Amino acid sequence: MKKQTVILTMLSSILLLSACHKEPSESQQEQTASNTQVSNPDVLPYLNIQTKPAEYALPFCEKKNCIDIYIQTISTKDAWLNRWITTDLSRVVQAQIDLKQNLSLQQAINAYVKKSDDWQQEFSANQPYRLHIQTRVASQRNQYVLLQLQVSSKQADVEVKERQYFFVADRKLQKELSILDVIQPKYRVAFDQIVQDTYQQWLKQQSHNVQQTAPKKLYWGQADWFFDGEGIGLHYRANEIVKDAKQLEIFLNKQQTEQMLQPDVFHTMF
Repeated sequence: MKKQTVILTMLSSILLLSACHKEPSESQQEQTASNTQVSNPDVLPYLNIQTKPAEYALPFCEKKNCIDIYIQTISTKDAWLNRWITTDLSRVVQAQIDLKQNLSLQQAINAYVKKSDDWQQEFSANQPYRLHIQTRVASQRNQYVLLQLQVSSKQADVEVKERQYFFVADRKLQKELSILDVIQPKYRVAFDQIVQDTYQQWLKQQSHNVQQTAPKKLYWGQADWFFDGEGIGLHYRANEIVKDAKQLEIFLNKQQTEQMLQPDVFHTMF
C-alpha cells in the first residue's frame, strides 16, 4: 500500500511539472529566430517597409491661407536606415530654400516655415509655400538601397510640379554612397569620358541661353546616382546644371557597369 502511494505521488509530480512546461508558440519561435538574426552582424534586418506620415510639428495657423506641407515617409525594421531616411528628408526640405546645414527634420521644417512667413509679409497677395514629398525605396539589392524622394513644391513664385532626388545607402556598412565610392579609380577617366560625351549631346538640345551659360565640363562626383536591373546612372534635376536647363540622365549599360564598378559592389548588387 505504501509502495503504491509513493508511485502515485511520483506520477503526480511528473504530470505537474509537464503541465508547467509549455512548448513555445510559433510566434515566440519566430521572435527568437528574429532576435538571433539581429544579433548576427552579417544578417541584415528584414526591411518590412511601411508608409506613414513623417513626424514633425507645424505652427498653429489662424490665417486663411496657411502653409501646406505634407511629407510621406517610410519606416522599416532597420533602425539605422530609418535615421538615414529622416536625414535625407531634412536635406531635401532644405534644398527647396537653398540651405545645406546639419539640421534635424523639425529644424528644416521650421526654417522652411520661416521663409514662407517672410515671403507673405513682403506683400499681402503673396501665397504661402507648398511642399509635398513622397518617399519610396525604388530598388534594393542585398545591402544596397536606392531611396527616391519625389517633390512637388511652390516657393515664392517658383513652382515645381515634380522633382526627384536619389540617395544610395549601404546598410551593411551603414553609410551613404556616392558614385566615387563605387567606381574603380582606374576607370574614372573612362567614366568621365562617357559623362562628358553624353553631356555634350544633351547640351546641343538645350536653348541658346542654356548653351551660353552652362559649364563646359560636367562635374559628377557629387551627382545623384541610381541603379536599375541593367546598370547604374547619374541624375541631374531640371535647373540643377544651369538655370532653365532640362533634367539630364546618364546611363551605363550592364557591360560598362560591370567593367567600371568595384567588383564586390557589382557582384553584390547585380
